[in-house]
Amino acid sequence: MALTIPALWQPVLADETSKPYWNDLEAFVAAERAEQQVFPPEDQVFSALELTSPEQTKVLLLGQDPYHGPGQAHGLCFSVLPGIKAPPSLKNMFKELKTDLGCVVPNNGYLLPWAKQGMLMINAVMTVRAHTANSHKNRGWEKFTDAVIRQVNAKPEHVVFVLWGAYAQKKASLIDNSRHTIIQSAHPSPLSADNGFFGSRPFSKINAALEAHGQSQIDWQIPNL
Repeated sequence: MALTIPALWQPVLADETSKPYWNDLEAFVAAERAEQQVFPPEDQVFSALELTSPEQTKVLLLGQDPYHGPGQAHGLCFSVLPGIKAPPSLKNMFKELKTDLGCVVPNNGYLLPWAKQGMLMINAVMTVRAHTANSHKNRGWEKFTDAVIRQVNAKPEHVVFVLWGAYAQKKASLIDNSRHTIIQSAHPSPLSADNGFFGSRPFSKINAALEAHGQSQIDWQIPNL
């Protein structure tokens, strides 16, 4: 199975497919799909890159690993498709969003409207074996998504990078914080949300940073479906 980088990103990421790790990654994911259930489905692995082009990207939200329950992961970090119950981390995001900006907690966890407004929502590892968290780590995905981060960092326009939790915060070294804004806090998972995510007001901070650089703010309200 070939992993095909979406057309919007091919001009800046084409070199990745010629690197030795890429063939190994393709072979690993193909072998996993042949023997195991793997999320997200093949046609949704690159959803984030398909929905938000390099030119459109003004906020980058980095997740770690796709959801590993049935029907949850669809290629946007933290998001689930309509009809799928919001996982705990996403519930905590909505809780903080209500506290921060007064947004109504929606009846779904489909974060597509954020992607359409220029928010690139990628996981550092883009596939996972069903029911087995971090099962595809250290197989090459991190090299690819580091390349995505570097390309976004290279943009002449200001970008807000959102790094929740220690894993994401390790990527701060890839970002030029003299040109871009980095917003960091604890992860919204139930294990850490009480230790620095709740009360961190990331959503209003993102909008303030965008406004300070003459960029349009994100409308954070996810509509009911």
